[in-house]
Amino acid sequence: MDRPYDKIACCIDRDSMADEVLSEGMRLAGGDGRALQVVHVVAPPHTLVAGPFAYIAPVTEAWSEAEAWLDDRTQTLPGATPVLLDGSPARALCAWAAAHDIDLIVAAAHRGRVERAMLGGFASHIAYHAPCSVLLVHRPVDEAAPPPRKESAGANEIA
Repeated sequence: MDRPYDKIACCIDRDSMADEVLSEGMRLAGGDGRALQVVHVVAPPHTLVAGPFAYIAPVTEAWSEAEAWLDDRTQTLPGATPVLLDGSPARALCAWAAAHDIDLIVAAAHRGRVERAMLGGFASHIAYHAPCSVLLVHRPVDEAAPPPRKESAGANEIA
């Protein structure tokens, strides 16, 4: 069976959307894990400041932990290739995708307005700067919907 994309980059992070992104990637690959590149980006470490002291976690520590996590996630997708990048996540992904002739990037789109304003929009950046098509996976409808509002008793009752 022909599939529309031969090289699919599934961008995952350590959050609840990783399974959704991987599932969509496998669906688009026709169940063939060999078409998938499972990508995770190790962002630059944050500085922890406490009084006059500052601590920056060693990059090798973050890299080793991320590598083990990514290898574990990729084990469930026979034939898929784990890809670990470092740097600014959106820029690193776009540069890597251009260098490796990726046909499609599959990523999660799930940040709220406040997070996007404070942290920047990964999905927005790749949508405009990726060298290939981009598919943004949203949370399932039941998770994305706001909880129903509780109305006060009697306020909307019809007598």
